[in-house]
Amino acid sequence: MTVLRAALLLLTATASIGAGKPSPKLGPKAPANWTATVVRTSGEAHLLGNPAAKVKLIEYVSYTCSHCADFEIQAGSELALGFIKPGTGSLELRPYFRNPIDIAATLMAYCGPPSRFMGNHAALLRGQKGWLTPVTNAQMRRWQTGTFASQMQAVANDLKLYDLFIRRGYNRIELERCLTNEPLARRIASENRTAESVIGIQGTPSFVLNDRLIDAGDWRSLRPYLAAATR
Repeated sequence: MTVLRAALLLLTATASIGAGKPSPKLGPKAPANWTATVVRTSGEAHLLGNPAAKVKLIEYVSYTCSHCADFEIQAGSELALGFIKPGTGSLELRPYFRNPIDIAATLMAYCGPPSRFMGNHAALLRGQKGWLTPVTNAQMRRWQTGTFASQMQAVANDLKLYDLFIRRGYNRIELERCLTNEPLARRIASENRTAESVIGIQGTPSFVLNDRLIDAGDWRSLRPYLAAATR
C-alpha cells in the first residue's frame, strides 16, 4: 500500500467516525445576570434587564420627586434580584419633567454610554436629600434667563450637581457638554406630552405594567401587581 493510499484511507475512517456523532449546535448564551444589561430605547428611555422578558414594567420618574427617591431605596435589591436578574422582567425608566431641575438632572443622568445610566440614576435619587436644597427666587430667575445651556449649567452649579457627578468619575467639560443637549431635552418633553395624552400619566412615580397603567405609587402597592404578573 502506498503512503498516499494509506493517508486517504485514514482520512476516510476519521470522517466516518465523526459523522456518527454530529456536533451539538450551541445557541447564544444568555446573560447570567440581566441587571448588567442596559439599553437606550427609541423613546429616549433606558431599559434594564431582558428586552424579551415576559413582564415589562415602565416607571415614569422625576429626579425632584421624593416618592421616586423612596421607591428607588425601598424597591432596590428586591426588584433587581427577584425580578430583573433572572430575566423574568425588565424595567424601563422614562424621565418625566416637572421643572427645570428635572431637565438638568436628566441630561446629567444620560451623560455617557447607557452602561453608566443606572449608576447615575441611583446616585441622583439616593442622594436627593443632599443635593436638592430649597430654591430661592433669585435662582429661579437665573434658571429662566439666557441660553438653554446657561440655564442648565446654572441649575447644576447652584445645586452642586457638578460635584455629585465629578465624584462619579466625570469631568466638568463633559458634564457641560451634556447639559447643552437641548434636542434631547425637547424629545423627552415630547415623550412626556404623549404619555400624558395617550397613557394618562399625571405625576410620578407612575407605573405601566405590560402596557397598562396601574394604580400603584410606591413599592408596597406595586409588589402585588408584579407577583400576579410573574406567576
